[in-house]
Amino acid sequence: MPRRLLSVLTLLALSLPMPALAVEGMFTPDQLPSLKKDLRKAGLKLKPENLTDLTAFPMGAVISLGNCTASFVSKEGLAVTNHHCARGSVQFNSTEENNYLETGFIAKTKAEELPAAPGSRIYVTTKVLDVTAEILDMLPDGMPGKARYDAIDATEKLLIKNCEKTPGRRCQVARFFGGLQYKLIERLEIQDVRLIYAPGDSIGKYGGDIDNWLWPRHTGDFAFYRAYVGPDGTPAPYSENNVPFTPEHVLKVSAAGLEDGDFVMAAGYPGSTSRYARLGEVKNTFDWFYPTYVELIDGWVKTIEAAAPQGTDARIKYESLLAGLNNALKNFGGQIDGALRVGLVDRRAARDATLNDWVKDRPEAQKAIAAVDALEAESAIAERKAYWYRNATRPALLRAAQQLYRLAKEQEKPDNARERGYQERDLPFIQQGLEALERRYDPVVDEAIWKYFLARYQTAPDSERMPAFEDALGLSSDTDIAALTAPYYANTYLSDKDQRIALMRAKPETLEALDDPFIKLAVALYDTEIALENAEKDRAGRSSAIRPGYMQAIIDWQEADGKVTYPDANSTLRVTYGSVLGGSPADGVIYEPFTRLEGISAKHRGKDPFDAPERQRTLIAAKDYGPYLLKDIGSVPVNFLSDLDSTGGNSGSATMDATGALVGLLFDGTIESVNSDWDFDPRTTRTIHVDTRYMLWVMEKVDDAGHLIDEMDIVR
Repeated sequence: MPRRLLSVLTLLALSLPMPALAVEGMFTPDQLPSLKKDLRKAGLKLKPENLTDLTAFPMGAVISLGNCTASFVSKEGLAVTNHHCARGSVQFNSTEENNYLETGFIAKTKAEELPAAPGSRIYVTTKVLDVTAEILDMLPDGMPGKARYDAIDATEKLLIKNCEKTPGRRCQVARFFGGLQYKLIERLEIQDVRLIYAPGDSIGKYGGDIDNWLWPRHTGDFAFYRAYVGPDGTPAPYSENNVPFTPEHVLKVSAAGLEDGDFVMAAGYPGSTSRYARLGEVKNTFDWFYPTYVELIDGWVKTIEAAAPQGTDARIKYESLLAGLNNALKNFGGQIDGALRVGLVDRRAARDATLNDWVKDRPEAQKAIAAVDALEAESAIAERKAYWYRNATRPALLRAAQQLYRLAKEQEKPDNARERGYQERDLPFIQQGLEALERRYDPVVDEAIWKYFLARYQTAPDSERMPAFEDALGLSSDTDIAALTAPYYANTYLSDKDQRIALMRAKPETLEALDDPFIKLAVALYDTEIALENAEKDRAGRSSAIRPGYMQAIIDWQEADGKVTYPDANSTLRVTYGSVLGGSPADGVIYEPFTRLEGISAKHRGKDPFDAPERQRTLIAAKDYGPYLLKDIGSVPVNFLSDLDSTGGNSGSATMDATGALVGLLFDGTIESVNSDWDFDPRTTRTIHVDTRYMLWVMEKVDDAGHLIDEMDIVR
């Protein structure tokens, strides 16, 4: 067949409407047996019942980093996650002299491994219990919102306290379906986390913010940590005497990989979704919050870049923040565009109307839905009122001062009566956060950020301003902001790490007597903070009373249509499944399922973010693929697409094949997928993964990390 005709026929086949194979749902593991037929049909070879046990294979190998997911891949506690999840630790250990963000970092021996950033943790799930009855059975009807919140909070604290009597445990109570169900999750808390290997940004962040959320991608978004415990095998803070943790379960790492159409599933800890939000919340978010926040973030990024020039130590300190802001900027912009493209507001209005009609003979459901709509409207007003104030109190040292003063006030109470985040169990995190400022704070940059936010605050409508804040700060619409902020940075001693730590056990009256401008402002704002917090708790308490009725209506409605209702993401372990799949998200646009090594060289421009290492480009030019070639594409696959359902927090999730072998790491979604947080579209939703074959190729051929390959169980 003539090559030109073959090419035309191939493109024609690719452009044909693709089947809507994507499976909507970030399912809790205990829901998987109810999906047994679908999972078998999709290609899963493991027993779905085995996936419900979070302490067995393969779920026992999937771990949480707190804001990302990782997986154990060796019996010596080696854990793999995304490069962008470990980048904060790379940044924390970087200086102008040793900028590991640029050069990458690799420990050839265990003695060379570096402590991860302060506060880094690895959480291994050890037990999950349903505690719905313990929480709900003691709540009388008609409780005021704040009282209901406090009652639930007290019970959750007691459950957590009893759970954490087992040494080395960090427990949580998670809510599902808006408070229809509660689960107590017991986790082993590994405190000694060490950085083992992260490629330089020229591989691990290749394409940078330009390629972020876009396809095709060529990003080596992977890195390795190691978990350490005390000599007795129990969790312990960092010590040279600690030993590598021995996990019960590890994932084999596939060098055989996948082909187009193969079954894949991902297990991870997605942060949050709003799939069940009503129309009012959707409109407030897309009509006001996202557009307003996009404009604000854009100026925030420019302020940091201007105050911290490229290559300076100040820029290194703010690299992690910049990466997060740029990610949010592109995400929110994509969500706005996506909402317009799919008609999200109209779709949500239609869904709400259909549900309203379905419950017309169910008065209790009708009452719950009406109450949810009213509360969402009330919350939108409160959100706008607090928005400018929350941003205007962002400077790092003001946040530190507020935290220290709140801690002093809370420490006057019995531990179980303290606010969450200020109990004895939280003190190590507070201290580590105050220590981390050492490598994440620069006075010139922080002041520039504060001046930017205060200038924004001055433009806020009168109805959205906070008079108590203005009085405490001495701020008005015509205040000279530079003259206002300068004395704060000239006269504070909170910029000194030892001073910050020393104040963790200070009494309120001690702090009130200090002549530090940030602490004085924190003291002045305390009552305002408490008032805002109590109002939020009142709304949360009322929500916990009415939202379960709304979610039960959703569950019944979808069950009548033959669907399994999954709960919104809440940072607990979820499983999503589907297949390797390209797509056509728009007219004339075709996404192939894999990208190739050659795409890296094609994008190379010799400068960030397209500055591939010379050694890598030489290997690509020589077609030195090693054992990692995918014949169907004629190269080593770099990234691949799937139709899995995912969101933020899924970063680093183990992408597994039908047997549970690791075939990739989930790290992003396409720009057309970003507003799936609100509305799942099977035609356009695609998730991006880094292929384990590319990871192994980089480790073996580019970064000389063969000793780590030898440590893992590689499926050839």
